[in-house]
Amino acid sequence: MSVLTRDEAQTRARLLDVHHYAIDLDLTRGDETFDSRTAIRFTVRGDEGTADTFVEVKPAQLRSVTLDGQPLDPTALDENRLALKDLAPGEHELRVEAAMRYSRTGEGMHRFTDPADGETYVYTQLFLDDVQRVYAAFDQPDLKAVFDLTVTAPEGWTVLANGVTEDTGQGRWKAATTPLISTYLVAVAAGPWHSVRTEHRGLPFGIHCRRSLAPHLDTDADELLDVTRACFDRYHEKFEEPYPFDSYDQAFVPEFNAGAMENPGLVTFRDEFVFRSAVTETQRQTRAMVIAHEMAHMWFGDLVTLRWWDDIWLNESFAEYMGYQTTAEATRFTDTWTDFGVTRKAWGYDADQRPSTHPVAPEDVQDTASALLNFDGISYAKGASALRQLVAWLGEKDFLAGINIHFERHRFANASLADFIDSLAAATDRDVHAWADAWLRTTGVDTLVPAVTGDNGSRALTVRRTGERPHRIAVGLYDQDPGDEGLLTPRERLDIDLPQAEPRPIGKLPALVVLNDGDLSYAKIRFDADSFRTLRESLSGLPDPLTRAVVWNALRDAVRDGDLPAATYLDIARTHLPHETDLALVDGVLAFASGQIADRYVTPEQRPAALSTLAELCRDLIRRTEDGDHPGLRLIAVRHRIATAAHPDTIAAWLADGTVPGGPELDPELRWRILTRLAVLGATDEAAIAAELANDPSATGQEGAARCRAALPDTEAKARAWEAMFASDDLSNYLFTATAQGFWQPEQADLVRDYVPRYYPEAVALAARRGPAIADAAGRWAFPAHAVDADTLRLGQECLADADPIPALRRKLTDQLDDLARALRVREAGTA
Repeated sequence: MSVLTRDEAQTRARLLDVHHYAIDLDLTRGDETFDSRTAIRFTVRGDEGTADTFVEVKPAQLRSVTLDGQPLDPTALDENRLALKDLAPGEHELRVEAAMRYSRTGEGMHRFTDPADGETYVYTQLFLDDVQRVYAAFDQPDLKAVFDLTVTAPEGWTVLANGVTEDTGQGRWKAATTPLISTYLVAVAAGPWHSVRTEHRGLPFGIHCRRSLAPHLDTDADELLDVTRACFDRYHEKFEEPYPFDSYDQAFVPEFNAGAMENPGLVTFRDEFVFRSAVTETQRQTRAMVIAHEMAHMWFGDLVTLRWWDDIWLNESFAEYMGYQTTAEATRFTDTWTDFGVTRKAWGYDADQRPSTHPVAPEDVQDTASALLNFDGISYAKGASALRQLVAWLGEKDFLAGINIHFERHRFANASLADFIDSLAAATDRDVHAWADAWLRTTGVDTLVPAVTGDNGSRALTVRRTGERPHRIAVGLYDQDPGDEGLLTPRERLDIDLPQAEPRPIGKLPALVVLNDGDLSYAKIRFDADSFRTLRESLSGLPDPLTRAVVWNALRDAVRDGDLPAATYLDIARTHLPHETDLALVDGVLAFASGQIADRYVTPEQRPAALSTLAELCRDLIRRTEDGDHPGLRLIAVRHRIATAAHPDTIAAWLADGTVPGGPELDPELRWRILTRLAVLGATDEAAIAAELANDPSATGQEGAARCRAALPDTEAKARAWEAMFASDDLSNYLFTATAQGFWQPEQADLVRDYVPRYYPEAVALAARRGPAIADAAGRWAFPAHAVDADTLRLGQECLADADPIPALRRKLTDQLDDLARALRVREAGTA
């Protein structure tokens, strides 16, 4: 397939004005394809003779093409491009009729049949260049147009779209005409949806899911709509431009690759957000944040859209920042920045220290394939962190003033980094151009290191930094509580601008110095020797969870850099996590301790001791929550106790009894977790998996069964799982991921050793056949991450050098191999 280059897009944008698309889809043509008819009205600029361009489409069959009523040859389609030659200046109309393939990978028009009741649903995911799988288009973000959509759907279906839809009879649905939007933002979701509808501020609001999830959506409908209304109202307080579309629907759709997609008027979410089992408040907070994030896109991305994909941060960094900030301001979830600090920010730090790092606003995005790789921890977490630092430096009043200038200047149009910085500059006297150069055009993570000098009583603090970025940070000074040595009391919080002009007097020696207290900047921090000794004894005595998040992130970074032994991190966790009250911190620390330290950073000989430490920690948390007052904390402890079980007896008894002693009772999610771990330990079999699937025949149950079957320590089970992933193209994106998650297990290294060298060539072939979504899953989930050795690293490096994987897989392999090399260094540092 030909990918669109920036030069081609700029040339086409200079040539064309695209006015209107009329799209007609017929979803009644069978299970494999649907019919697509597109009429595009556009103008060729200029008066100096004819010009050539092209339109993109990826059909199963291109049936007919006419330009201004004259037929074009459908066989002239070259991969995904149809040439339009000798176009005279003036108005034109292009008509394209084609059969399009349904997708099973979450790209284009995805089709899903629910195993729970046999009902079928389809929905579009047209980002970044998957528009062409659904309708013919001049497919680039700066050729905005007005869209009219009609759909023929099976009887009993409801059709959702960007605007209000009307059932006109005989299965025909018509959507309201859109304002000017980009091609990738067109959306359709069709099927026998279960819907909850209401109105807010004169606009129709709706939430939708497949029928088998209806009871679970109904249970949470009030919460979902309350969050939606609260965020909607808060954005109208922040933004002078009102919500720019005619309705607000949120559809929870199956087998969705992303967390959500910001289609104007019809946001699509992965339907795991319709909770069918017990969840924690942190998971509910995450769902609320995603609602706020996608709503922010109605302005950042939909109203004002990037001109080219090098400015993806103008969409994602802003929505990420606004999502967390607005959730904290407008909903009951007021501690969102703690969760951001311990989960999302770590994602950004990791991405920014790999060879694949890039600036928040890169200048070298030459084509759409390259652009797709930049939807990562840098465009989301680092970009949001940079904006949080910008607000701290600029002040929220001037920041919001600049945003509103930006909306006014570019509404229903496109903008670039330069445009946005000019809008900010119009609202402040500060040099935002220099700030943007320092923060948005550079790569890497600065490290901040404190130094305390002087005699007791007249101490001074100096903060050193690596890198050249300016930072405005708070520095927290803490003393031991004289009444309780386990508690730390804040003495003072200093505001310091880096580079620091001169040492800052701090009086007597504090017990603890925390740089970037409040987490307003983006940097790794270290501790002086006295502070580290205090942390080992009193970390859980810090009063603010956001401060504790900064500390835990610093300890995590130190382990990854080989500066802190993994065993020391586990000791600190064992000491302090049983006293932690913030759920995001407990879950984040346990996830790193088990998923990275126990699974990768310690040697196989050290792994049993690491698992034992984590199991004891989880038992402490379970004992602490026996009073029933902390159900979320107990649920997290139970989940991680299952994951770290080295022996099957305890969790097998839970499964047999259907409950953890003292609660909780086992819902489907916990039952599948236990059965997966029992499969890894060789303590269950196919009969038990089949019985569990019979009790839970849902889509989630199908994924659980696939995960369990791939995890069985049996040569035939491994062979079947491998065949399903790499030799057959039948697995959907979700079933592929579930199978991959079960396949590689540290406990089964000897059993799967021969599959490690097979992985690289077969993953390359699979990605070439099935495309970017499966390539991403193969690189993320099917990679042999447990095999931390020089041979795995060498084979991967040879693959990158010689095998020419598609860009999506190349990026994943590059990151995985860097993480593998880091794990080897951490092991070496731990045994030195």
